[in-house]
Amino acid sequence: MDDVKQLVAAIKRGDLKPIYFLMGEEAYYIDKVSDYIEDNVLDEAEKGFNQMALYGRDITIDDIVSNAKRYPMMAERQVVIVKEAQDLSRTIEKLASYAAQPQPTTVLVINYKYKKLDKRKALYKAIKKVGVVFESKKLYENQVSDWIRRVLAGQNYDISPKAAQMLVEFLGTDLGKIDNELNKLKIVLPEGTQITPEHIEANIGISKDYNNFELRKAVGQRNALKAHQIAKYFGENPKDNPLVVTVALMFGFFSQLLQLHGMTDKNPRSVASALKVNPYFVNEYIEAARNYPMKKVSYIIGVLREFDVKSKGVGANAVPQGDLLKELLVKILG
Repeated sequence: MDDVKQLVAAIKRGDLKPIYFLMGEEAYYIDKVSDYIEDNVLDEAEKGFNQMALYGRDITIDDIVSNAKRYPMMAERQVVIVKEAQDLSRTIEKLASYAAQPQPTTVLVINYKYKKLDKRKALYKAIKKVGVVFESKKLYENQVSDWIRRVLAGQNYDISPKAAQMLVEFLGTDLGKIDNELNKLKIVLPEGTQITPEHIEANIGISKDYNNFELRKAVGQRNALKAHQIAKYFGENPKDNPLVVTVALMFGFFSQLLQLHGMTDKNPRSVASALKVNPYFVNEYIEAARNYPMKKVSYIIGVLREFDVKSKGVGANAVPQGDLLKELLVKILG
């Protein structure tokens, strides 16, 4: 995120490079940087003749080079944006000769999503000398809640830890999807609001009481009644609560408990750091570790491996997901 801020700040100052190669697993920041260049480098009067968007599936490297070598019309520079350039991955190295001597009046933006250049090859080395190679790395799940908080803080909003966790567990680590949902909330909530689970439930449709976060908490507390109530809700709404996701999250949770059992320093701050969880939730992990001895945790991890296969239809294709989840909970809580 800091890299993006520095990159945008340089563009805003007019420190423009002839090539911006935006690559990596996280499409969100690639789009953000590309959109900023598209919206801000040229004024509206210049864009008509001097800004164009090309799509990787429709063009060749020669098309990119011929467009990039054009001179701007009645403007200081032109902007050429290549979207979905990963479709050119087999021939992308052919761009190296242009990158070695780029047109100084062209700003060429390459959006190369979900892939990376080989740093040992000529194209990467050539662009590094004259332009910018920006790698947008995927955030780990434990980093996304903090990302949500920082994004909202910059827009004069706050969010409770539980509300942030609900978004992560429902939407995963796709920052684009999360940003879309946050934008919906900002439409209906005034600046200065702390976003709560109630706001998430009312505006996004994620139940504050019946979700994987609450299921994990109930299991950790060995609260069988609450766990089975949530399982019943999941069974009635399988499309919104796929078993494969629940099993994966449970596997992650019990793997963390196994790690916690192996720690000698169980100070809450040390636990939060080692397990990579928000300090707000550390006591839930410590309580769960008391409720599940190491031997039981090891057994449950084995059970979860078995149900991971079943959740994908192997050996239990005709069994409803709700029934599988109830069976899983019996084995975990028994």
